[in-house]
Amino acid sequence: MTTTRVLADIRVRRPSTAWSLVRLSRPQQWHKGLMVYAAPAAAGVLDRPDLLLRATVAAFSFVLLSVAVYAFNDVQDADDDRGHPRKRTRPVASGAVSRGTAWVWGLLTGLVGLACASTLGTPTLGIGAFYLVTSLLYVYWLKQVAVVDVVVVALGFVLRAVAGGTATGIPLSTWFLAVALFGALFLVAGKRRAQLGSKRFAGPAYTATWLDQLLTVSLLGTSLCYGLWAYQFLGPDMHSVPLALSFVPFLTGLLRYALLVSAGHGERPEADLFRDPVLLLSGLAWAVTVGIGLYL
Repeated sequence: MTTTRVLADIRVRRPSTAWSLVRLSRPQQWHKGLMVYAAPAAAGVLDRPDLLLRATVAAFSFVLLSVAVYAFNDVQDADDDRGHPRKRTRPVASGAVSRGTAWVWGLLTGLVGLACASTLGTPTLGIGAFYLVTSLLYVYWLKQVAVVDVVVVALGFVLRAVAGGTATGIPLSTWFLAVALFGALFLVAGKRRAQLGSKRFAGPAYTATWLDQLLTVSLLGTSLCYGLWAYQFLGPDMHSVPLALSFVPFLTGLLRYALLVSAGHGERPEADLFRDPVLLLSGLAWAVTVGIGLYL
């Protein structure tokens, strides 16, 4: 085979810039935007088309803001990613997207995300801007600061949940915010624990003992706060028995995920969720009981 033919084949196999930008945007992570729907869903108002539309705009805004963060992160970490067995295929690290193109893509998606958030009012715009600033601080500095790094990542989930409340005008209960914070800490701690076990985490020097302690504290906090939120609806008239019963599959899912983390899983929570039948069934049972309690 001639050199010209080899070069031609390489050009054919190289992905297009558009497809590389899609990969750079990490669509497998866009499900995090669903946190925006948590507040209106918990308030039982997602069946109102106007509020559903506002929540969807907020979710779209945060997806764009997260895409901006991913782009800047990949530019910052490109050199380190090239030595990682999985991250070396990322568009910037592999050379499919130049640093300059990725930087412009991040700037563009960040500005459009903020513009979308501005249509929902000043509070939602402020939350979006705060999310973007703290996330960029994480990319360029805070990811190397022990403890702060897990708090900032967890805060990103909480800010999404808060934005869902401000976008739809839903007041947020303290129990709701506590569940969001402890639940996010639980997922982040599980991910760090799995990364530590596989020796793929280049961030702060955590110990297995400390991460196990954080897992225990966040698991306890999530379960207790959710139980207090669910059982507050269980009044003398017993009008929300399904909501109270939702605590059982909720706790089952948490305990099952904790077991998976202890067995070395948890580095990719979204993959573990769809691979484990107990987690899937627990999630389905939880969604059904909560849906009945809030909407029927």
